[in-house]
Amino acid sequence: MLIRRNKPATQTELRSIVVAGRQLRVAVRHGDGTRVPLLLFNGIGASLDLLEPFVDALDPALEVIRFDVPGVGGSPLPVRPYRFTGLCRLTSQMLDTLGYDTVDVLGISWGGGVAQHFAFTARRRCRRLVLVSTATGAIMVPARPAVLIRMITPRRYLDPEHMQQVAPSLYGGSARDDPDWVAAMMHAQSRVGSPRGYLYQLLAGTGWTSLPFLPLLRQRTLILAGDDDPLIPLANARLLRRLIPHSRLHVYHGGHLSLVTEAAELAPVVDRFLTAADPAAIPDHPPAPRRDS
Repeated sequence: MLIRRNKPATQTELRSIVVAGRQLRVAVRHGDGTRVPLLLFNGIGASLDLLEPFVDALDPALEVIRFDVPGVGGSPLPVRPYRFTGLCRLTSQMLDTLGYDTVDVLGISWGGGVAQHFAFTARRRCRRLVLVSTATGAIMVPARPAVLIRMITPRRYLDPEHMQQVAPSLYGGSARDDPDWVAAMMHAQSRVGSPRGYLYQLLAGTGWTSLPFLPLLRQRTLILAGDDDPLIPLANARLLRRLIPHSRLHVYHGGHLSLVTEAAELAPVVDRFLTAADPAAIPDHPPAPRRDS
């Protein structure tokens, strides 16, 4: 673990670094050196900026590492498409370049698939795992076709009015009540990459599934899932809970973007899991009955 004691807590360092010949845009929110750093894998098409509200809501003592995958945000488009294995190898090389050894890992949505793959292929440097609004890849309980078809292109990141129209049916949760706010937040917080970069992200996970290796994961794992997520039906989180040996499931009232839109509620859940002396003692958290039910 990298210890930095000369950096004030909550200071974020944003820079571009070269890793294995590739330029990557990286943000490090410096902690106080007392905790294992947290590495974040973002969702498809989204830059590291989108997770800023979640990072701000975490314990200031925690060091947080974010980066734009090749072709997204401030990281240039790669020469050729990549797969999860290559991205995980690049991530390990990035951690080496930054001076980190062991990290905790959180992945949301598409990034949750990458996080699962990283936890398996780089198991020695991944201490604990947090999976948010994600599933097992090609073999999963799918969203409705009308929802999936809207994920084929990055138009929602390029066109604020389109984002406002599709946000309720695509993301659920608070996007149903206030799509204008969610659309404004998405466009204010996320730097858009190229359409080809988005395509490369789609190709990276094509045909991939974590089902064969999930029972082999040894990391303590927290699974966070919303009860109103049109993209990732709740059944997928229950499948992850069943297949990952040392896992816990926390179901919250909300949708696909609640890690960002309800960061004040979910960041403490993640913090408690990462700091728990015995995560196995944390019980599963089924959703409480809705007040309007």
